[in-house]
Amino acid sequence: MGVSLLYETEPVNDHAQPGDGWFLNGVVQLETDVTPKSLLAILREIERSLGRDEENRSGPRTIDLDILFYGQRIINEPDLVVPHPRMHQRRFVLMPLSELDPLFLHPSLRSTCSQLLAEVGKQPEVRLLFPQPSTRYGSRPACSPPPGL
Repeated sequence: MGVSLLYETEPVNDHAQPGDGWFLNGVVQLETDVTPKSLLAILREIERSLGRDEENRSGPRTIDLDILFYGQRIINEPDLVVPHPRMHQRRFVLMPLSELDPLFLHPSLRSTCSQLLAEVGKQPEVRLLFPQPSTRYGSRPACSPPPGL
């Protein structure tokens, strides 16, 4: 289980306009007893509740939640493909994924996350949002009160 740091990615799709904001990307690794289809339904409901436009899934969006892996299962159904079919081409997915589990073996490509990251191109640019350690491991940086307090 874990939560990656956040990464920023420049927009590069056909709908991107000059001045469009960068995307934020991260990965959550969890254990669940929810079925893959039920998990997908939960993710879609979260997207809808946060304003995601179902009619335009490839256009600008407030949030995009995907199932990258479901253990070592391979699922190929009309509404759900796992592992995610394009994740191995996306640096913005592989960077946070490799941070969490660099040795996780992609069940169909038979390469680790770190190997896939080494093979993917450098574009679009992906950078850490907060390059310094944060509360990821439950510790907080030491803070002192401002002078005079």
